[in-house]
Amino acid sequence: MAAETAVRQAISGLTGPPHLVCFFICGDDPDEVAQAGLRVMRMTPEAAVIGCSATGVIGDGRGVEVTPAVSAWAATLDGARLTTFALDTLRADDRFVVVGLPEPQADDHAAILFADPYSFPTDGFVERSDEVLGDLPLIGGLANALRGRGAVRLFADGEVYTEGAVGVLLGGAVDVRTVVSQGCRPIGPTMAVTGVEDNLLLELAGQPALARLEEVVSALDEDERELVASGLQIGVAMDEYAERHEHGDFLIRGVLGIDPEREAVAIGDVVEIGRTVRFQVRDAATADEDLYELLDAHREEFGGVDGALLFSCNGRGSAMFGSADHDAVAVRETLGPIGVAGFFAAGEVGPVGGHNHVHGFTASVLVFSSRPGGDRPYDR
Repeated sequence: MAAETAVRQAISGLTGPPHLVCFFICGDDPDEVAQAGLRVMRMTPEAAVIGCSATGVIGDGRGVEVTPAVSAWAATLDGARLTTFALDTLRADDRFVVVGLPEPQADDHAAILFADPYSFPTDGFVERSDEVLGDLPLIGGLANALRGRGAVRLFADGEVYTEGAVGVLLGGAVDVRTVVSQGCRPIGPTMAVTGVEDNLLLELAGQPALARLEEVVSALDEDERELVASGLQIGVAMDEYAERHEHGDFLIRGVLGIDPEREAVAIGDVVEIGRTVRFQVRDAATADEDLYELLDAHREEFGGVDGALLFSCNGRGSAMFGSADHDAVAVRETLGPIGVAGFFAAGEVGPVGGHNHVHGFTASVLVFSSRPGGDRPYDR
């Protein structure tokens, strides 16, 4: 019943039949989640339909966490080309091969991706997606379920999947852009990586990495030191040739720990010698400011917005902001009273610096905008 209600609400404001439907289900029983997803897909048989299970959903300007709920989003996209897909992995010698991705077209603009984090190599696939997709943006998130491993359900065009990934390529006459808010601010100076081993930073700017980190922390005030203690991050500069590297110029990765014997710092990525990095902190105020600034900038640059899909980390919401509604409210307050839906993800997918990445504690937004000249190819 919740699935039926959500879909009816989503399509009620359209001036034509829906061409694309995305839906998200939080439920206690994975079999019931699957039944609800099948009901959604049967209600919109002519549309391209994708969806997933989650531990929380976003819709109608609010978020609902860890409570059974369904969110649905629909769009009429006249002139768009929508190609759904389901991805699987096969073992080939000593590596995995991802199969099922359709051949991209020259006028593809973006791809939405929902993946099972327990069975699909999302990090490797996304990080190497440019080998197949070129510079095509990937946006979406890692699905989850209240019962965790084995309970994730993915949906695409009438089928239910218990592993892999699903998505849709958006091409033709559709105007979409991405906004990725990592919610961090830099501390200390930018430094070149001068010594590294796997994911261990051995040297920064010619000195032991741990000593450089201690220098940065010692210069902070008490409040900022508390932020460091609660979760230090590091930013990897996306443009090595920029004269300055400021807020928003970095791909954020977590600091996992230290190795006192080697005076090294372990991070959640592998970087090369010569890359520019800068330590970062994240708190609710910084994450709030970052999201609003990026959305405001998008509105000022591109103008009319018709709808958006929002994939917010399950570590945001009430855990970070005290309210599950924060990111949904931010999108509506900045972009207008548009149709917004999504889910709380176990990892978010979105481009930074022209390359696709998997993120944490991030809000990834796919914005559907009016075409130039005021022609509206779809309705909210």
